[in-house]
Amino acid sequence: MERNLMKDLIEWKNKKKRKPLIIEGARQVGKTWLMKKFGQTQYEQVMYINFDSNTEMGLLFEVNLDVNRIMKGLELYAGITYTEKPLIIFDEIQESNSLLNSLKYFNESKENYKIFLTEDISDELSD
Repeated sequence: MERNLMKDLIEWKNKKKRKPLIIEGARQVGKTWLMKKFGQTQYEQVMYINFDSNTEMGLLFEVNLDVNRIMKGLELYAGITYTEKPLIIFDEIQESNSLLNSLKYFNESKENYKIFLTEDISDELSD
């Protein structure tokens, strides 16, 4: 299973034009582990932001959805400049509605950002 998922992620990485990738699933099934492992093995640097434990970062997406402004904020937070082309991991995205709205602007950007997102859907499953 792990090898198949890694193979799929590497295929995503190698696409010339890629969309942000959202990994959905129930809590505690390994979404974050998979993303971090992929980042460690495939990228020199990874920007990791957890919107559940870091609510301040969610505010970055609420002012406006200007990708350049958001990226400057992410760079300051992570201490990594995007010129180094890190993988960007947004974890627990269900905690920020504005983040979801920003994805179309990241996707339309000429930078072709490498963005992973996780979303817990356990609340939806239990309803």
